Amino acid sequence: MFDDPRLREPGWVLLPLRAFLGITFVYAGIYKLSDPHYLDAASPLSVHSQMAAAANMSPIGGLVSFTAGHATLFGLLIAFGELAVGLGALLGIWTRLAAVGGMALSLSFFLTASWGVTPYFLGPDIGIFFAWSAILLGGDGAVFSLQAALQRAVRREMRLPPVPTKRESPETAAEVDRRTLIRTGAVAGVVGGVTVLAGGATAWVRQGSADDPGTTPAAASPSTAASSSASAAAAGPPSTPAPSAAPGVVIMPMSSVPVGSAQPFTDPQTGGPAYLLQPKAGVFRAYSAVCTHQGCTVSPDSNGFACPCHGAMYDSSGNVISGPAPQPLQSISVVVVDGQVRRV
Repeated sequence: MFDDPRLREPGWVLLPLRAFLGITFVYAGIYKLSDPHYLDAASPLSVHSQMAAAANMSPIGGLVSFTAGHATLFGLLIAFGELAVGLGALLGIWTRLAAVGGMALSLSFFLTASWGVTPYFLGPDIGIFFAWSAILLGGDGAVFSLQAALQRAVRREMRLPPVPTKRESPETAAEVDRRTLIRTGAVAGVVGGVTVLAGGATAWVRQGSADDPGTTPAAASPSTAASSSASAAAAGPPSTPAPSAAPGVVIMPMSSVPVGSAQPFTDPQTGGPAYLLQPKAGVFRAYSAVCTHQGCTVSPDSNGFACPCHGAMYDSSGNVISGPAPQPLQSISVVVVDGQVRRV
């Protein structure tokens, strides 16, 4: 098995890595486009919230702040860029160019989302960056490569041997390259067009389902809601309607937060991601969605909140269940006025 001569060819040696990177980036692009929160600026899971949080600790914070101001455009560029890079690697279309794109995306992720990860090797993006560098150096070696197949077809049409010979003139080689480039570009255009249409349709369908008022994602099960009620009762009295002038800034209507659920919003005072909860009828509490460990954005789960970066867990009252988070989630003061929950 290990004497197989193919194991000495870069195309075959790098094939598993190429397949892994290609599948991973295609999946990442589809995952973003199919996530109804990705382009929802009010959600702490959105690309806007992620960019805003990363800008505070990134060495390229100014650039990240600029992209956060155009989050929809850059969010779509990232998602479709991942799809293009992944498909290029998988199909063998301009594989080295796809590797350059993969390195650029991975470097941008390392300088933003992974920059605060300590030690650095716990962040995945730096490893992905160097994995793409191997594809850049080795290419696809004409192994499972659509571009190589198109080149072979061109050579057959020109009545040339499958492999160039020393007798082949520079003019002939240039003509083969020209025809191959045109055909590869046409195929890439078709693949890209189908990808854009499919990705756009997916994003539109999922965004429509997110905007449907009849669908409200629950962040906690009934049992979790019951434990949340107990924690809320121990923490202090519930929010009560204000008697006169309306203070603060409206977050959302009471009706948008079913009992036992958590709804995302952007804190009007800090601009950061946050969650509003109603652990029991008439009790409203809000917490920052910024993990106190390295600043990643937490998301609701069956226990309360979970950090996707390093596994910190919080209960529905924002208290730390398990590390590495050193402190509970920051509490946000809210009050109910005329059926509206307001940030005070």
